[in-house]
Amino acid sequence: MDDLEAIRKKRLQELQRSLEARQYPAEPVVVTDISFDQFISQYPLTVVDCWAQWCGPCRMLSPIIDQLASELQGKIVFGKLDTDQNPRTAQDMGISSIPTLLVFKQGNLVDRVSGALPKQLLLQRLKPFIS
Repeated sequence: MDDLEAIRKKRLQELQRSLEARQYPAEPVVVTDISFDQFISQYPLTVVDCWAQWCGPCRMLSPIIDQLASELQGKIVFGKLDTDQNPRTAQDMGISSIPTLLVFKQGNLVDRVSGALPKQLLLQRLKPFIS
């Protein structure tokens, strides 16, 4: 009977994690000056990609961000902030070059990554923040 209870408990935990993951977006969320504060405080761990349409390295990084948003669903929520259309937040966050990724844990800035890093290097930078 103990084995059956252990299996039930394990399955319940798996279902709960699956449900929690579905509540997290599987693709980057558009973030604006107006929604920025709410976005970074809504989830335990967020990464905001500060970019602009004309930026070549930003366009190189974009598919990587899309992949990570899907692969890390339930762990990290990714957002995209167009710095041309949202200059207030870019200025408040001290964005002087793009692409820049801002990593927030519990709404607090914990890391900043500048440049278009390869996926593996980016994962290494984010790994310490994933619970």
